[in-house]
Amino acid sequence: MLSRVWSASIVGIDAVKVGVEVDISGGGLPGIIILGLPDSAIQESKERVKATLRNAGFNVPVRKIVINLTPADLRKEGPAFDVPISIGILAASEQVNLDLLGEFLFLGEVSLDGTLLPVTGVLPIAAAAEKLGISSLVVPMENTQEAAVVEGLNVYGCTNILQVVDLLNNIKNHKKVSLKPTQESLLSTSSNSADLQDVKGQSHARRALEIAAAGGHNLIFVGPPGSGKTMLARRLPGILPPLEFSESLEVTRIHSVAGLLKNRGSLVYERPFRSPHHSASGPSLVGGGSFPRPGEISLSHRGVLFLDELTEFKRDVLEFLRQPLEDGYVTISRTRQSVVFPALFTLVASTNPCPCGYYGDAVQPCTCSPRQREQYWAKLSGPLMDRIDLQVAVNRLKPEEITRETRGESSKIVRERVQKVRAIANLRFQSEPHVKSNAHMQSRHLQKWCKLDDTSRKLLESAITRLGLSARASDRILKVARTIADLADEENLKSQHVAEAIQYRTIDRMQ
Repeated sequence: MLSRVWSASIVGIDAVKVGVEVDISGGGLPGIIILGLPDSAIQESKERVKATLRNAGFNVPVRKIVINLTPADLRKEGPAFDVPISIGILAASEQVNLDLLGEFLFLGEVSLDGTLLPVTGVLPIAAAAEKLGISSLVVPMENTQEAAVVEGLNVYGCTNILQVVDLLNNIKNHKKVSLKPTQESLLSTSSNSADLQDVKGQSHARRALEIAAAGGHNLIFVGPPGSGKTMLARRLPGILPPLEFSESLEVTRIHSVAGLLKNRGSLVYERPFRSPHHSASGPSLVGGGSFPRPGEISLSHRGVLFLDELTEFKRDVLEFLRQPLEDGYVTISRTRQSVVFPALFTLVASTNPCPCGYYGDAVQPCTCSPRQREQYWAKLSGPLMDRIDLQVAVNRLKPEEITRETRGESSKIVRERVQKVRAIANLRFQSEPHVKSNAHMQSRHLQKWCKLDDTSRKLLESAITRLGLSARASDRILKVARTIADLADEENLKSQHVAEAIQYRTIDRMQ
């Protein structure tokens, strides 16, 4: 007898419907054959499923069982096909009710005692269920809250294979899973975020951090060891606006595919903060693998990617950042397919000004030669630095600043100002939903929203000539100036806004 059960496979962060066809025939040697480009985990499911069904009290026919995964040209991976294969065998051997089989999509790994184990990528599949023509989803109990985020989908959680069979035979006895209201802080930043008031002094750097948060601008801190660069960078998530619901869904889909959801919860409600080590490879940063998986830049989507000691990263690895910083996504190309991962993040980097770390320091003399400093900065290409809006010098704290007991503004106060600027940007770009902040403005937006008077234009032209700025770098100055004006609640750009934006080109002035 032939049966067909529905499951799904992940391609990038999207889902593709997969049919699991099972045919039990009388001819041929007994055994299970799986067709349709399965990976090793699916091939291993042959013995896993047989043992599971026997231990659960079902009869596994001692006949030739052919399992075909459609479409045949799509590579399938992972143990999530254990449950659909098990149900397909039971359906083909008439050990389960077939009436509702076509309405369900099944996901889950099985252990030998029949227990259903959680799998990755459930949210993208649940989100695509309506488009796939599926009304009901059966998942392991630990994945239910992740799937229940999607409205209009009937989600059923099961702890073992016997419950799945009982669901198909007696669906009236089973309740659909509803989303538990446990994430009240879904649309608020984490209270555990490091607070900006812990930072002593550094008013210039704090101001740059606020501008970066308000406008979504990329930022690099340059300063000697111990000046507070890393401490400042780790305070950025605490002053960013909260995730919107749609953004939270995007972030959760990516983390679901990567298998990074904490406790298989419902949603990621904090802005991601990723800080890869400087020994990171290109694929770990941008994503890759035979079955492409998201890298650090996609895992920091809608959040912060912090690259500490930027000049210690390999130059070719840093060059991978250029396209995502410009486009907000990364394309991973393989022989059989190309996968697009979102990568709209705020880049924050830190570095010393020279190999010894003390160039320009008021206390410790620099021991590097001009040639050494030149080679040091040569690791960072011009096109990459053009994409960093704010280049900020972080100087050593003075003794009185270290011992001073007064504290600066808290993250909460700064975040309120940041949210006001983001609200202005949302209103300004309401007809263009892909533009979320000033940093994402295109040339046509600059012409409309960043008009300069004669004084401001001459100031910018002088900076372009003096610093040797490219057209892209000058556009970045205008975007930063627009954010500074928004923070001042000014509709038009003024010379002081442009002048402050030009100040944040520290590295350009060092060259």
